[in-house]
Amino acid sequence: MSSVFGDIFKISTFGESHASAIGVIIDGCPSGIKLSEEDIQEYLDRRRPGQSKFTTPRKEDDLCKIMSGVFEGQTTGTPIMVMVENTSQISTDYDELVDVYRPGHADFTFDQKYGIRDHRGGGRSSGRETIARVIAGAVAIKALKELGVNISAFTQSIGPVHVRNFDLEQCALNPLYMPDYEAALVAQDYLSKLIEEKDSAGGIISCIVRDLPVGIGEPVFDKLDAVLAKAMLSIGAVKGVEFGAGFASASMRGSESNDPFFIKEDENGNKKVAKRSNNSGGVLGGISDGSTLIMNVAVKPTSSISSKQLTVNKYLEEVELEVGGRHDPLIVPRAVVVVEAMAAISVFDLMLKNMSARFENVRKVYG
Repeated sequence: MSSVFGDIFKISTFGESHASAIGVIIDGCPSGIKLSEEDIQEYLDRRRPGQSKFTTPRKEDDLCKIMSGVFEGQTTGTPIMVMVENTSQISTDYDELVDVYRPGHADFTFDQKYGIRDHRGGGRSSGRETIARVIAGAVAIKALKELGVNISAFTQSIGPVHVRNFDLEQCALNPLYMPDYEAALVAQDYLSKLIEEKDSAGGIISCIVRDLPVGIGEPVFDKLDAVLAKAMLSIGAVKGVEFGAGFASASMRGSESNDPFFIKEDENGNKKVAKRSNNSGGVLGGISDGSTLIMNVAVKPTSSISSKQLTVNKYLEEVELEVGGRHDPLIVPRAVVVVEAMAAISVFDLMLKNMSARFENVRKVYG
C-alpha cells in the first residue's frame, strides 16, 4: 500500500483511526523555514472533531508533536516527522462490522484487495488519516506564505444550499465555514432536519490560490491542474474536481470560453500580460498563467448513517445494517482545511520542481 505523495516535497503518511497514533514524514523540505508546533496546530484545530453538532462527537485534542527535522525553530533540511496520538478510540462501537460491508465505504474493496481489513473506524480508509495531510499542508503553507502565495478554501454549498455572498471573514463565525452568514443559517436548518432523519449531506468546497507565479506546472503529465486533481481525488469522499468554469465550459462556445489577454500596467508603469476573464481557472496548458487559481471540489454525503440500510456480509448473505459509533453528518466543513493542505503540498512541490525549468535559475544559485 503506497502512502506517498509528491516528488521533491514528498510526504509519507501513516496510522489508522483506532491505532495509537497518526502522522507524517516529510522528505525534501528545504532548511531555513521557521516552523513550530503552534504553526501546525492552528490548522489541526480547524480539522478537529467535536466542534459542533454537525461533526462527529468523538473528542480528540489532536495535539501534534514534532519528532525530528526542526531545530531552534527552523527546518533543518532533514526528514520532518510529526505525530498526533489517538486518545478517544471506542473500538467496540465497530464490533458488528467485522464481517459486514457498509454501503458507501471501502470495507468490501479492502477485503477483496488485501484479504484483511481493520474494521475499527475504517482503519486506513478513515477520514482521520487526513490529519497527516493537514500537518504536511501546514508546513507547505508556511513556506508558500514566505514566497507570497496565499491559499484559502471555504464551503461553497451544502446539499441544495449555495452561498450568494462572499466574505471570507464570515467563515470562522459559523460552524459550516461558509462565507455567507444567511446561507449558513439556511444550511444549518437543512442539516438539523437531516440529523433527525438519521441521514447525511454532501457539498462543494471552493479553493483559491492567489499570487501564484506564472510558469508553475509541467506541460504533459504533471500539469498543475492534473496534480491538484489527483491530490483532491485522493481525499476520501471527494467525487469531482473542476477548475474555473469547469463543466460549464462544455456548453460554452469557444468565443465565450476563451479568456482575452490584455496588457496591464501598474502604478509604477510596469507592464504585464493579464486576462479579462478567468474561465480557465488560472491554468493554461497545465501551467499557471498568473491569474487566481480557482478550483471546486465535490464532496459526497457521509456514508455512515444511522438509518437502516440493506447490505451484505463476507459470507455472501444479505443483511440489514444500522451503523453505530460516532460519525459526521457532514464532512465538508472539516474537509475545507484538508483541501487547503493538499493544494499547498501540490503547489509547493511543483514550485520546487520548477526551479530546474531554466538554467538561469541554476545560475542564480551556483553561478
